[in-house]
Amino acid sequence: MTRDDGILSREIIRHGAYICLRVAGEAAARAAAGLPVPALATRLALANEYDAAEAPAPDSIAFLQRQAAAPGAIADEGVLHADAVVHVASRTLGLVDDFCAEVTRLLGPGVTARVLRGVVHPKNYTSAAMNNFAYAHAVVQQPGRTMPNAFLVTMSKTAAWWSKGWMERHTYFLPRYDADGRMVSEGHALAAAAGIPCLLRRTYKHLEEPAPADGYDFVSYFECADAEVPTFHQVCADLRDVKKNPEWAFVREGPTWHGRRMPTWPAMLGVAAA
Repeated sequence: MTRDDGILSREIIRHGAYICLRVAGEAAARAAAGLPVPALATRLALANEYDAAEAPAPDSIAFLQRQAAAPGAIADEGVLHADAVVHVASRTLGLVDDFCAEVTRLLGPGVTARVLRGVVHPKNYTSAAMNNFAYAHAVVQQPGRTMPNAFLVTMSKTAAWWSKGWMERHTYFLPRYDADGRMVSEGHALAAAAGIPCLLRRTYKHLEEPAPADGYDFVSYFECADAEVPTFHQVCADLRDVKKNPEWAFVREGPTWHGRRMPTWPAMLGVAAA
């Protein structure tokens, strides 16, 4: 962290984790489906994101079933080959700790877990104008039947990025213009603009900055309706285009994982209710 980064807020307003599960066949899935994970979620008062209400729940859980995945520059077999992902979030660190510890303890030998942890900080780079441009019109979470697609996008920034001060890093999010006022690059904000009205976005940052080798600086999550899946992929393509978005020259991606939001733990594992 450079000296002038000390003015950036480090307050933590939410804790979260994605538990990426690899399941070794149908027998392991059936055995895992019978684990008391739903009872654990009830005991911890976790609201099911599949039944999303108008106001986001302070403590929540989600069950995601694999559809597809694509590798990135950072190899991560635990994410790339995950058959299912469980999301848990809370304002309280202890709740997330307890849930992750208990779920990983319950898993049998046929299921392995890769846990991605992160936190949410207040927005550091968002002016009032940028808030009105993007966040004021952002999609809120909808029920799983309305927006069934879930995407997990893992990434870290390079050492060259973290050597920059916050003011220089900030410039990469905005368009750039030449001396005659012609736009020469869109920057992150415009490259991603098509997703504002249709993609729910949630990003966890690693508690350490930069993250250690076994973690990611950012784990971003998106939800959308079936009709907007092409929009998600187009936004990703535009962000990866360094002519449009020079910031991406400093990004190394892990896997991008596509899942389907499911209403229950057994359904996530492909096991019908008894």
